Amino acid sequence: MTDKLIIFDTTLRDGEQSPGASMTRDEKLRIARQLERLKVDVIEAGFAASSNGDFECVKAIAEVIKDSTICSLARANDRDISLRS
Repeated sequence: MTDKLIIFDTTLRDGEQSPGASMTRDEKLRIARQLERLKVDVIEAGFAASSNGDFECVKAIAEVIKDSTICSLARANDRDISLRS
């Protein structure tokens, strides 16, 4: 069995949890592109269920980034899990 280290970055979601910190869609896209260049395996792009803006941001990042897996924070409830455009 070969061990593999998976890098899971939460900058785009958790980074906005600091008081006064927020990012625009374009800022998040720029950071996501840099994380992809750094070969980050999984990018947590936001919390799509928290707002329409965050949903659209996660969706936009997922459409642009191809070499990293994009995910969204979701709670264990039907609404978060089944959220679609």
